[in-house]
Amino acid sequence: MDERETKIQEGLEQIRPFLQRDGGDIEYVGLTEDGVVQVRLQGHCAGCPGARMTMEGVVARVLMEGDPDIKGVEAVD
Repeated sequence: MDERETKIQEGLEQIRPFLQRDGGDIEYVGLTEDGVVQVRLQGHCAGCPGARMTMEGVVARVLMEGDPDIKGVEAVD
């Protein structure tokens, strides 16, 4: 794992307790060449109506603050 992926994992660790409190979780899948972090939502977060707001309002913000080169976050199946 390179330094960039370590920063991504650290960011996800900050978010994870909030998701787990609601019965969900998040898994790092990969980083695209154009700087988009791919994650997989798990548990209650998978298919949750609020998942999009969580991705944009929390996950993307935390990860982009940790690494300005990250352009966005997308959920993958």
